[in-house]
Amino acid sequence: MINNSIPIVIRNGTIFTSNGDEPQPNGELHIVSGTITYVGTAADAPTVQASNSLVIDALGGTILPGLIEAHFHPTYFNVATLEDLDLKYPVEYVTLLASQNAACALEHGYTSARSGGSLFNIDVWLKKAIFEEVVKGPRLTASGREICGVGGLMDWNPDYRKIRMDGLVLLVNGASEATAAVRTLVKDGVEWIKTYPTGDAASPDVNNHHTLCMTFEEMRAVVTTAHNHNLKVTGHCRATKGIKNALLAGFDSIEHGTFMDDETMELLLERDVPVVPALYFEKASIVRGPAFGMPQQVIDGHQETLDAGTASAQRIIREGGRLGLGGDYGFAWNPHGDYAKELTFFVEHVGLTVKETLICATRTGAEIIGTQDTLGTLEIGKLADILIVAGDVLNDISLLEDKKNLLAVIQNGIIKAGTLFKSI
Repeated sequence: MINNSIPIVIRNGTIFTSNGDEPQPNGELHIVSGTITYVGTAADAPTVQASNSLVIDALGGTILPGLIEAHFHPTYFNVATLEDLDLKYPVEYVTLLASQNAACALEHGYTSARSGGSLFNIDVWLKKAIFEEVVKGPRLTASGREICGVGGLMDWNPDYRKIRMDGLVLLVNGASEATAAVRTLVKDGVEWIKTYPTGDAASPDVNNHHTLCMTFEEMRAVVTTAHNHNLKVTGHCRATKGIKNALLAGFDSIEHGTFMDDETMELLLERDVPVVPALYFEKASIVRGPAFGMPQQVIDGHQETLDAGTASAQRIIREGGRLGLGGDYGFAWNPHGDYAKELTFFVEHVGLTVKETLICATRTGAEIIGTQDTLGTLEIGKLADILIVAGDVLNDISLLEDKKNLLAVIQNGIIKAGTLFKSI
């Protein structure tokens, strides 16, 4: 990924570093060759030659780290039923859609993203295309195809159809097949292994959110093999037993973490495993699902999931755990572009402060991906992935929902999107 050879000075804004410091009014930030060289007050800033620099006026707004989408599905688009995920479009069209979804994420202030699963390993090649500036998008961490037990949540094609699921998910029966699935993904070039230890409200009859879809032995085999190849493992975990199995098996993060009892919570906190709850999807399903023909049984399941997931997220933060923010965007009722609604939801409905929420969406996101040494906070020496927002985000986090409020989305020291991008 290229950087900007022209030094940049950002002035006249409140800086939120996400590193625990108090917000800095009248802040100033300097960038040289894609790296932050100064962050602090304007009064203490070193002198720069304006004639040799690009000076950006933040217009009294907010300067913060680029947002990190920790559960990104680049290949999901207008999904109305689970079957849409593997039958709706051919791989060629899905690839084009994925590039547009990536550009959409960047335009909405997300400079990094961790894939939560992708058809046909498209995210592996999308990552390369973004890095080489072929297409625009967030710095992408790829997970490729997912792993699920046969007959589990992601195995919905009955045998009489003679349709395999290989483009979306690798189905396993037993630990040896789980090992083989990971080895296949190793060759594909993924960085995370995404699994489905449990079911979901979307499948209320056979694989609901209290159902297990993988055995502990299968999960442990996934972790052992992945860690041997320096890959990380995560999983769609809603049922209490599934979450506990994931933690005991050595998962590196938990997606959703919905139904958690005291024992499971203690284990999570002891291991310091981050959770990405993805709660706004549940709210969107409840509110907008009926317009898309969602059955009442499924809606009721999403309500149960929302209530339990909210309680778990509140407790995780209250007891010193870590949350990343991201969601299942790409469904018909939860489209790409709505990413920051997750942040507003966590403030207005989960009860986190704006500062806590922004840290989850930046610093913790970088910790989950493994880029905390170079991204996630505004500090000298870190890469210049920066968001400049018109208005006071610390007073109204919903400003992040509308890309018209983004003055500049800076990635690696280059303005890639925002209203200023259109004017230079």
